Amino acid sequence: MVKNRLTNSKFLAMLFTALMITLLVGCSSDNSGASSTDSGQKENNVAEGDWEGQKIKVQLIGDFKMESSTDPITGEKTEGVTVLKEEFEKQHPGAKVEFIIMPWEGYTEKTQAMLTSGEADVYQMPGVPDFSSQGVLEPLQPYIDKDDEFDLDIFIDNQVEGWKSLGPDSDELEIWGLPFLGDARFITYDKALFDQWGVEYLSEYPTMEEIAEKAKKMTGTNPETGEQNYGIWFRGDWSSAFTLINAAEGQNGQWGTGFAWDEIEFNFDSPEMLNGLNWLLDMQDYAPKGIVSNQGNEKWLTKDNNIAIMLNQGPGDMIKQVYAQGLEDRIGIAQEFKNDEGRGGLFAGSPITIAKDSKNKELAWEWIKFATSDFTQKYVFEEAGGMPAVKSATEWESVKEKEQLMLPVLEAMSTPLTPRYPWGSAQPRFILTSEIEAALTGKRSAEKALEKAQKESTEWLKNR
Repeated sequence: MVKNRLTNSKFLAMLFTALMITLLVGCSSDNSGASSTDSGQKENNVAEGDWEGQKIKVQLIGDFKMESSTDPITGEKTEGVTVLKEEFEKQHPGAKVEFIIMPWEGYTEKTQAMLTSGEADVYQMPGVPDFSSQGVLEPLQPYIDKDDEFDLDIFIDNQVEGWKSLGPDSDELEIWGLPFLGDARFITYDKALFDQWGVEYLSEYPTMEEIAEKAKKMTGTNPETGEQNYGIWFRGDWSSAFTLINAAEGQNGQWGTGFAWDEIEFNFDSPEMLNGLNWLLDMQDYAPKGIVSNQGNEKWLTKDNNIAIMLNQGPGDMIKQVYAQGLEDRIGIAQEFKNDEGRGGLFAGSPITIAKDSKNKELAWEWIKFATSDFTQKYVFEEAGGMPAVKSATEWESVKEKEQLMLPVLEAMSTPLTPRYPWGSAQPRFILTSEIEAALTGKRSAEKALEKAQKESTEWLKNR
């Protein structure tokens, strides 16, 4: 009997102890009443759900594809922007990103319409000066200042400065967009033709006189192949304004001064511009017919090429095409004309911006950082065929494999005159282009063409 009572007492004591442990565990909760285990889950859920329910739309321009596809130049499979979506959403749990991809044709007008209707949060925007002045973009300096993890030094020299522009109330140039797609212009030449003609390769920084001398020597019947060769080619249509401006820069001239529309003064009829246009007229004698209509260069970057020197070349599909055809040892790159300070050439590419009316600006800023990270910049180069805008690109294996051409391209991105020509997407560009065409086709003398371009561009400024 005593033994049974002791046994029961031990059992009750053990039961009481177990109940107390249970109660103590239950009491070890946070102020919200959750257990320690629940508290840990809650903390994880908070971290994972920081972006829960937030969504941004990102507009991209050009050759981006939503899904995987076959590259028409290399024949290789390339990944679509879905890989960017997956990685961004992985890094920002709970967030969603959607893409709106548009072609280059008419992108300015389409972007304007999208901004008006509030269609996207983030925009790829080559014409950022035109939009920042409208007050439709978010200034990025405040985000840069408060983000300790972000550093402007990641970008290739001159890239950030090149995209600075004015806001509706700005007195100084500010950051409204950060580099996303890099771009540049340079002079490309065919070493095989130089060898066949016995002409020394172009120097790294050629002058107009050097180009003229060598283009003249290689125009005619090739002494080895018996084929007709042309010393030079350049577009006489949409990019001719930039080719001419660069010729002026090589003489220490420039397009004009100012950035705000009410401060701009054009120098389209300057002595340097006139000398440059007359030089282009001379170069036309060493080029195939049809440069005004973008013809005569059909064999360029092929094994049957018949043109020695190409002005105002952009990387675009050039890098891909050269390596796809095994021409990497045949093609050389020289820099565009530079002034005495080593500056000159078109600043090109695409920055990325945040819309002023975005409802999720913090998430949009996260996308800006993601878009300029090595992950996305490698995607731009390796999958989309674009040029990276970050310094780290020189260390990528994919760039090192093509460094013979890529390193001069990246250098060209760091040396143009900045900021970007403010009139580059506006009417003065098309006025100047039209007058260059008039001179190239013999409708007007170089002097009369530039006088007309100066007069009409100045009037446009006054009536803008």
